[in-house]
Amino acid sequence: MAFLRTVLLLGLLTGMFLAVGYALGGIAGMSAALIFAGLMNFFAYWHSDRIVLAMYGAKPLSDSEIEAMVEKLAKEARIPVPKLFIAELRVPNAFATGRNPEHAAICVTRGLVELLERDEIEAVLSHEIAHIKNRDTLVSTLAATLGGAISYLAQIAWFSLFGEDEREAIFLLPLLVLAPLAATIIQLAISRGREFLADRTGAMLCKKPLSLASALRKISGIAEANPLRGNFATSHLWIVNPFSSDSFAKLFSTHPPVEERIKKLEELAEKL
Repeated sequence: MAFLRTVLLLGLLTGMFLAVGYALGGIAGMSAALIFAGLMNFFAYWHSDRIVLAMYGAKPLSDSEIEAMVEKLAKEARIPVPKLFIAELRVPNAFATGRNPEHAAICVTRGLVELLERDEIEAVLSHEIAHIKNRDTLVSTLAATLGGAISYLAQIAWFSLFGEDEREAIFLLPLLVLAPLAATIIQLAISRGREFLADRTGAMLCKKPLSLASALRKISGIAEANPLRGNFATSHLWIVNPFSSDSFAKLFSTHPPVEERIKKLEELAEKL
C-alpha cells in the first residue's frame, strides 16, 4: 500500500511539472521538465530526508538522555535505532524522516528539549518512532520535498504577475493553481488517520498516553502564539502544525485537531 501511494504521489507531482514545462515552453519546455522531474524524483527518493533536515538547519544531536530514550523505544518497536538531529528553533516540535526504518532520522527542536518535561519528550519521541515503525516517513518526506518545490513555483508565478503585461501574465495563471493542487495531492496521499495511529502506537510504546496528550497541548499552545516561518509543504511532517493557521499553510493541513487527538489519548489512558 505504501509503495502504491509513493508511485501515485510521484506520478501526479511529475505530471504537474510537465504541465509547468508545457505552459512555459511548449513541447520543448515539457521535454526539459520531464528530464528535470526524472532527476528530481530520483534525488528526492534517495535524499529527500537530507533535504528536509537541511531546510531547518538540523545538526546531529548529542544528548545521552535523549539517545537512551530513542534506543529504548526503538527496541520496543523492533526497528533499528534512528539517527538523532536537532533544529535550533525555540518552539517545541519534532518530526521523523527517511525512506525506511533502516534509513530513518528523528529531528527535535531546541524548544522541545528545553521546554518540555522528560516524560513528555519521551512521549513525543515515541510518536515519531511510531511513524517510522508504520512506514509513514517515505511518503511524508517525498511530499514535503516535491510539494514544497511546486508551491515555490506557484509563489514565483504569483509575484511575477505584478511585473508582466496582460498578455504575458496569462501564461503564468496556470501556475497559480499548482499550490492548492499540490496541497490536495498531499492530503490524499497522507491520511489524517496516520496521526491518530502514530499517537496510539507511540502511547503504547512508551506507556504514557497522558504524557503525550500533555506534550501535544503544550506544543500546540506555543505554536499558536509563535508560528514558524518556513516551507508550508513541510507542515505535515511535524507532530503539530507549526505554521499559522490563517496562512498559506492551511492548504497543506493534514493534521486532525489537537483536541481530538488529546481526547483519544485520554480515552486510551483509561483503558490501560
